Amino acid sequence: MQCPKCGGEIPFFDLKPNCKHCGVNIMYYTQEETLIRDAKRTELEGASARMVIARVKAEFIGSRLAIIRMVVSLLSAAALLLPYGGAVFKAPLFDETLSVGIIGVVKGFMNGLIMKLPAFLGSAVFGGATKAALAPAAVFVLVALFDVAIFLALLIGFMNLTKSAKFMRGAALAGAVLCVIGQIVIFVVPSSGTEGSPASAFTGYGALASLAVFVVLFFLNGAMLKAGIEPEYPENDIKRRDLLKKVRAGEVDLDSLSLPVFESEEERETRMKALEEALKAEEEGKEL
Repeated sequence: MQCPKCGGEIPFFDLKPNCKHCGVNIMYYTQEETLIRDAKRTELEGASARMVIARVKAEFIGSRLAIIRMVVSLLSAAALLLPYGGAVFKAPLFDETLSVGIIGVVKGFMNGLIMKLPAFLGSAVFGGATKAALAPAAVFVLVALFDVAIFLALLIGFMNLTKSAKFMRGAALAGAVLCVIGQIVIFVVPSSGTEGSPASAFTGYGALASLAVFVVLFFLNGAMLKAGIEPEYPENDIKRRDLLKKVRAGEVDLDSLSLPVFESEEERETRMKALEEALKAEEEGKEL
């Protein structure tokens, strides 16, 4: 290692704080340069952090439309609680109902009914009702997948607000079409084999509730795209972010930059005001 002041060689086993050649304190000699370098990096990195926070705010609470969209996206899970359809199985000492919805599926797992469905498919008594319940089950699973995709797009949408809104609008439209087709299929699919049988199938309206949520999400995202969803950043923060990328890539030397790196008139006034207050406080402290 070399002394930062005189350039003299210092052995690695020499743990003294002062240079043995010129006597300068090695740590404090470079402290000012280190603090200046840290201040420059903090300015650049702080701008990037502020821009991320601005995008997160715009995604979730940037406007009334954003808040409503977040609430409606959460309601999409509530729509899955409603039954899409199902089947009722009755036999001596056996009376169970399979309701295709979150509540019904959880209950089916808890009482073991879900595990019995493969055997029911080949049953002469329960087979017709079980097959009829497959249609709402398929619609339920597909709608749930669309809901998950929309919710994930909402969570990571701050990375690109416009693309996430376009994806959510497209997914909501596709989900709405699926709900319309699914509800028709649920009503049309015959429950053959259930007449005169102790087992029977029934239809539900959960797909219609999901349809309403998807339609609202479609128009909400369209309105947000039309109104403009991207937040407005301070001009200097954009410059700082771009410069930070160059510093990290090694294209710009951090030591060659001035301090502050970028400063608007408003930022300069704020800095000078803070400096004046600090000097005033120091003077008052000396008087005491």
